[in-house]
Amino acid sequence: MVGETVEKKLYNTASKGDLTTLQTLLQEDPYLVESVSFACSRNVVHIAALRGQASIVEEVLNINPQLARNLDSEQSSPLHVAAAQGNIVIVRKLLSVAPEACWWRDCHDMNPIHIAAMNGHDEVLKVLLEESHLPAMERLHRGQTVFHLCVKHGQLMTLKVLVEKLGELVHAKDDDGETLLHLATRSNQLEIVKYLVQHKITRTQTPNSMGKTELKILRESKSPGDKSRYSEIKNMLKKLPDPTKMLPARMGESVLVVLVLIATMAFQAGIAPPGGVWDENKNTTIGVFNITVRAGEAIMESTYGQAYMYVFVVFNTIAFVVSLLTILLIMTGLPFRSRGFSTLAMIFMFASAFSVSVSYTFSIIAITPGEEPSGLRYMFLSVYFIGGLFVIYFLVKGPVSAMRE
Repeated sequence: MVGETVEKKLYNTASKGDLTTLQTLLQEDPYLVESVSFACSRNVVHIAALRGQASIVEEVLNINPQLARNLDSEQSSPLHVAAAQGNIVIVRKLLSVAPEACWWRDCHDMNPIHIAAMNGHDEVLKVLLEESHLPAMERLHRGQTVFHLCVKHGQLMTLKVLVEKLGELVHAKDDDGETLLHLATRSNQLEIVKYLVQHKITRTQTPNSMGKTELKILRESKSPGDKSRYSEIKNMLKKLPDPTKMLPARMGESVLVVLVLIATMAFQAGIAPPGGVWDENKNTTIGVFNITVRAGEAIMESTYGQAYMYVFVVFNTIAFVVSLLTILLIMTGLPFRSRGFSTLAMIFMFASAFSVSVSYTFSIIAITPGEEPSGLRYMFLSVYFIGGLFVIYFLVKGPVSAMRE
């Protein structure tokens, strides 16, 4: 059994890097480093790694490499301790003896890569990643990644290293559906938000599992802290497209069906107008006027004159052309990626629907018996008025909400 004095001397030797004293102690007892356990079940390698004494670590591991694999009471290996301290020399030595320790998790469910990232030890992180990238992909509490850990602790430089090394993992969400930008926004970390946005690592706002985007989280913040930082983050976020205000792909399919129907109706009405066409060239009397008509001309044009041209033909053509333009716009996929194009597609759809309804109204009034079908006119005017109010509300609500944000 090792005496208290020898144990204390070994601890001081490991802490201060006194290699000569260590060698003397080992000459007296070759099994000393294996038999002594310090507080929290740490061995001499834990202590030397904690104090940054690389020479002690190397000497002890030459005697017994197995000590690099021992865990303390917190399930931390010497590599965990060295990663936390940021000592590259010790990390390299431990990796040469026990590379599998990169995967081991302590009582906080973190491996050495997580610990190095959390503490901002960039060079140590690079050394660990050279051994293997895979431990860095291990998820933490509630599905957070090592990237979330960097943002949580404000380690921008470490985040840049990980982005360079791990690529697509930067877009991973945690169990709450939150990205790095959510976390950086919530903690008001301007530099990280700026890095994510300006380097286009994050290209759009993203709703989390509760449907909240980064901008909404920022606006709900009760204590924005530094007002200038808050405003700068807000301005950057507002430049990112908001997918909650874009045209969803499923909705786009429904809109496409409606537009195809409108285009078909307008095309059919254009080539076969209500009332039909004259079947031959002839002179005819309409009211008190004698007119000459040609085969294929719309009968409605002869009876309504310019009203047919400026109401039915114009609005029917608008419905047809705008429907085709909107169909082409949706087929490009732009409304699914941009709020501006999404709004434009909806405006075009309303315009084509309104135009085809006007041409329909004119047709119904024209073919309805009676000299003055005023009842129909009043009914259609009422419908258009109510529908117009609804469209105006829809179109105005979006820009007003955006200005408030």
